Amino acid sequence: MTQDIHTRAERLEALGRIMDTLDILRVKCPWDAKQTNESLRPNTIEEVYELCQALLDDNSSEIRKELGDVLLHILFYSKIASEKGQFDIADVADALNEKLIFRHPHVFGKEKADTAEKVIQNWEEIKLRERGGNRTVLAGVPTALPALIKAFRVQEKAANVGFDWQSPEQVWDKVKEEIAEVSDAIASGDKADIEAEFGDLLFSVINAARLYKVNPENALERTNRKFISRFNYIEAEAGAAGRHIRDLSLDEMEALWQQAKTEAKHD
Repeated sequence: MTQDIHTRAERLEALGRIMDTLDILRVKCPWDAKQTNESLRPNTIEEVYELCQALLDDNSSEIRKELGDVLLHILFYSKIASEKGQFDIADVADALNEKLIFRHPHVFGKEKADTAEKVIQNWEEIKLRERGGNRTVLAGVPTALPALIKAFRVQEKAANVGFDWQSPEQVWDKVKEEIAEVSDAIASGDKADIEAEFGDLLFSVINAARLYKVNPENALERTNRKFISRFNYIEAEAGAAGRHIRDLSLDEMEALWQQAKTEAKHD
């Protein structure tokens, strides 16, 4: 176990300071005073995405900053609830602590779990059993999740109860089958069928990524960044030559694209 940078007392004091500051802002700042769960929600979503960006960049200073922003929202929602007499941050922390202990019987109880995979399986089974927990395997997947992340999560949860391929290699027959069905749908010209088959194809590719221990969201975001960087290079090179990117031929764009790839390898 690694050594904490601060003592337990120092950590608790730091949390106490930010809670005291929030109490003051809630009274004396017009903006903070008017915030509600509904008004904060869009900002919360933005802050979580900014944290995810910092995590993907592996930028420790940005991760620290964005964690602070997310923590502020957790404290803010708890503060609003406490003003309504519903709960406060102590209730949030206590409930979380109880849940962690209950869902880790291999640590705090007598059950055995020697691998991370077994821990995840136990976790899902416990969630189905616990009072007020998910009534079905997939009930815990938020309906508002972006489609790519949702596909990954429902596949994970199904796999945790045994609904999965026996080996990763088997998924490729399914991917090939879906590609063929997309091709057939395109040939038919039925727009609804084309959309449905593309959905099946994407779902199968996400499943393949999961089976090979690749997070498809992270993988796709890295490709997004790579594409943006190379496309920006094309646009910049066109501008340096006194031309607009629209004026370049496809062959010229491809040449600059390959040039961008080469330069990226030498960075």
